[in-house]
Amino acid sequence: MKTCRRRPGLLDYLMTIAVSAAAAPPQTFFYGGQAVIEGVLMRGPHHYAVAARTREGNIVVCREMLNSRIYTSSLWRRPFFRGVAGLVEMLHLGMRALRWSANVQLGDDIELTPRAMRLTVGFSVIFALLLFIGAPALIGQWVHPGQSLLGPAHTSVSMYTILTEGAARAAIILGYLLVIGMIPSIGRLFAYHGAEHKAINCLESGADVVVANVRSCSRLHPRCGTGFLVVVALASIIVFIPLAVFPLLVRIGLQILLVPVVAAVAYEGIRGLAKIRYTLVGRVLLVPVLAAQLLSTRQPDDSQIEVSIAALDAARGAEGETVSEQHDPSALSGGSQPVEN
Repeated sequence: MKTCRRRPGLLDYLMTIAVSAAAAPPQTFFYGGQAVIEGVLMRGPHHYAVAARTREGNIVVCREMLNSRIYTSSLWRRPFFRGVAGLVEMLHLGMRALRWSANVQLGDDIELTPRAMRLTVGFSVIFALLLFIGAPALIGQWVHPGQSLLGPAHTSVSMYTILTEGAARAAIILGYLLVIGMIPSIGRLFAYHGAEHKAINCLESGADVVVANVRSCSRLHPRCGTGFLVVVALASIIVFIPLAVFPLLVRIGLQILLVPVVAAVAYEGIRGLAKIRYTLVGRVLLVPVLAAQLLSTRQPDDSQIEVSIAALDAARGAEGETVSEQHDPSALSGGSQPVEN
């Protein structure tokens, strides 16, 4: 039975971008993806695919080749460089997929332009920097007063401040996910996030990627970007400790400049955890990583699982893998074709 959904508003776009960091960072040797508006993005080694459900209830799919050097150069597949590439890719590919999925929901009535998306991305970046760097810095200053904004910093006080900032950053991340998860439209986004995880888990288990098998898989995954954010909070402490000698405003500026370094360190950490996930140590270390995903995922229904399978099959089909013809539409170069259910 086909259902009609309300048209997405500006809040839907902004909040989808704001939680895009909770999407799984694409991997060189693993399929990865993220949730978009009423849909899922899946990324393979050389292609990506996005599937979304229209207001009329059909599934449409777009898939394209990854041509940019950030995807093709061997430099960006090396340790630490690939973490920076993942950060850039989240903004570039994620925003591209988000714009496509938004236009699917808007239909022929109105189109979300690239300029509108650039403004939205700029807003979300500023918002993220204020929330995850500015706010923890102010909390650290409040807990450990006595530091001037531009004057010399007392090393011992500043070291405790860095630790406080890291703890505050982790708390803000978890609180942020908890609060926005109460918004109905974000709850649906989190359900698609869970569907994406289930499809990836099913594929990596070796089972056939069909609704019945995907439904029984876990909605948690060790490579998820929500867990990545937990590791980011820890990595930020390690990377930012040498900045303790700088005044507050200088330290904030340097922290912003070092965001790619934090992402690189955290990326390698999350990859390392994924590799040892079946060991006792790995299982223990993954507890907070997986637990955080309880905030950013929801149990999807079968219609959402169908969308995630369509995206994954389209990406795999573009890579030359054998998939069900049901989910292998000939949607190329940004076009969208309905997938029969």
